[in-house]
Amino acid sequence: MQAIHTHKAPGAIGPYSQAVLSNNMLFMSGQLGIDPVSGTMAESFVEQTNLVFANIKAILDAAGMSCTNIVKVSVFLKDMNDFAALNEIYAKHFSTPYPAREAVQVARLPKDGLVEISVIAAK
Repeated sequence: MQAIHTHKAPGAIGPYSQAVLSNNMLFMSGQLGIDPVSGTMAESFVEQTNLVFANIKAILDAAGMSCTNIVKVSVFLKDMNDFAALNEIYAKHFSTPYPAREAVQVARLPKDGLVEISVIAAK
């Protein structure tokens, strides 16, 4: 098992790794809409979601992967009313065959984020 870390994505805010590589599978911790340079959370859902994908791509890059390696996506939304906006942004980052995915509404996210996304990728 190998921990993956990059300064191009926000550091973990607890005792966990940004991602772990095991047997050519990358298990990425949930990413929030935090700017890795300033450490601040973006304000709008669209801004947060765009930052989430930028952070995911930075971690994938650190592992020698890209979005084409993603096989599973887990999306956590503060408000399911943002589902259509999520799909619009999501479609810009993936093409067929799309990764498997679930999207659920949750009561609260770390740092009061509006969206958190974790992925599993395969080499």
